[in-house]
Amino acid sequence: MSTVPEASAPVRPASVASAFTAPDVVDIRGTRLAFAELVDPRLFDAGYRQQLRQQLRSGEPYEHVVVDGWFHPELLKLAREEFDLYPFEDGRDVDRRYENTYRSPRNPRLGPAAHLYFSIVNAGWFTALLADITQVHELIADPTLHNGGLHESRNGGKFNIHRDFERSQCTGLANEMVLITYLNENWNPAWHGALELWDAARGHCVRNVEPEFGRSILMRNSPNGYHGHPTPLAMPEGQVRRSLVSYYYTNSLTQSGGRERTASLYLVVARADRLKHWAKQLTPPIIWDGVKRLLR
Repeated sequence: MSTVPEASAPVRPASVASAFTAPDVVDIRGTRLAFAELVDPRLFDAGYRQQLRQQLRSGEPYEHVVVDGWFHPELLKLAREEFDLYPFEDGRDVDRRYENTYRSPRNPRLGPAAHLYFSIVNAGWFTALLADITQVHELIADPTLHNGGLHESRNGGKFNIHRDFERSQCTGLANEMVLITYLNENWNPAWHGALELWDAARGHCVRNVEPEFGRSILMRNSPNGYHGHPTPLAMPEGQVRRSLVSYYYTNSLTQSGGRERTASLYLVVARADRLKHWAKQLTPPIIWDGVKRLLR
């Protein structure tokens, strides 16, 4: 996995926060939401992000951080409603003995609240924020929501302890982390739906994360990143366990050190520029750098 050093440039709170300082609002089924209030303002505070970075690194049995209140509760309530208003079919061929869950397909039809949530977590400023917290360089969001999107477990459902996939089968990108936001109001731990984080070497659960409404977990993918909710759910009639899920990736080519051209190649250039190009090709770099310093 590619990481950036401690000295990497931090997210600039002023520039990031500007994405949500306009007085714009959105109305979803009669609920009025201000864009400036959709996310926790602490996300734009460097000190808070530093705390999250430390919590993630000290997470056991592997890097993760659990937070509450990152997203406006009314937005999440509306997104929860849309599981029923915009139903989906899970066409995956999975062994229900090990994974009895349901998830939306790639490029799902989303309701406006779910669409707004995923627009936030897949935005460039938000992925830069996650990169600052995790110190993973050049994160790539997946707007198609493959493997992510809307997740639901019904009564009797479970997901045995497992590791997530290493690469996207669609793009070949390396899976670096997942962000899960839970939508379950009045959750009861007796229903057996806690996300269990396991120490695979010792064969036991280290931490239970109850899927309470408004709670999010950011979890790094790793060889020892085993998790799941393996005990069949025992919920009251009509209750379901729901979450919004986003995966983030990296491209190994950005770290390959290859010499592939990364700038535009012009077909027609000025004669002086052509001469400069050939002079640069024929001149040792140390001499060319010295000439440039003299000409400044």
